[in-house]
Amino acid sequence: MANREETIIFNSLPENLTALQALPEASLDSPFKTTALVVAALCNLEKDEAATFEMLDFLKGPDSVSMFEKQFIKERLSGKYYKTFSYFAGATPENAYVPTKPYTIVVTETPYSYPQENYATMYVTSSGADSPRGIRLRKKPSTGQWFLVEIQCLSDIRVPVEADPWA
Repeated sequence: MANREETIIFNSLPENLTALQALPEASLDSPFKTTALVVAALCNLEKDEAATFEMLDFLKGPDSVSMFEKQFIKERLSGKYYKTFSYFAGATPENAYVPTKPYTIVVTETPYSYPQENYATMYVTSSGADSPRGIRLRKKPSTGQWFLVEIQCLSDIRVPVEADPWA
């Protein structure tokens, strides 16, 4: 089985739960859609932390974002909000990770994406990293929807050239 990709395009990134739920991807009926929405929601953290966590709560389905997860996300992105934008087309270290519009993200599944029934790890690629990063999801069989379990894509990436003293 080869890798399969889906490209998801957002005209704008959601800034609150209402905007996120208005997107067609909010049906959460594929792991590709849910993965793209997780990255899109994370892009809002610098602007509005509370609204971002409200969007992530929606994407977690019957679960909610724990205090540990909130702290982890804030620590990983503090002063490095460019990380989440680096997953969109056009964002590069040279342009401080400013993506082109509309916002375009490619989500990939690999032969190893489905380790057990109703679980998936989908991958997104940052222009500042050498390998794709994962987002773990769980399918709710009664609705067929895919929900966020774990964000694994917040490791450090190359800093923007403008912030790199060695550039």
